[in-house]
Amino acid sequence: QVQVVESGGGLVQAGASLRLSCAASGRTFSAGAMGWFRQAPGKMREFVAVITSNGDSTYYADSLKGRFTISRDNAQNGIYLQMNSLKPEDTAVYYCAFGPNYNTAQRLSVMMRENLYDYWGQGTQVTVSS
Repeated sequence: QVQVVESGGGLVQAGASLRLSCAASGRTFSAGAMGWFRQAPGKMREFVAVITSNGDSTYYADSLKGRFTISRDNAQNGIYLQMNSLKPEDTAVYYCAFGPNYNTAQRLSVMMRENLYDYWGQGTQVTVSS
């Protein structure tokens, strides 16, 4: 069993930055790829970004490239999502998920699929006001 806990959400104004954190415990943290997803009110949950188990490769949703950055610190059992130039449409609950061991940049886009992730956090609310 893996416990996943997100933190760092809050209310910010448009244009601001926010850094989300996610801690995972219960298994070898470096054994799993980690992803961020989000769900806006009234919408389906969508993929945000993924980072490989070793942290060497990342993949982003096309619409978020350049504004969001995912990173991980395996020594601290944590991953992070740096969000810059936030927009009201970024308002959502952000979820962190622990997935299978994946250590290649090849076909990393496959990790956009929610059903590949075994453990999910409860989510952290991000609200961006205009």
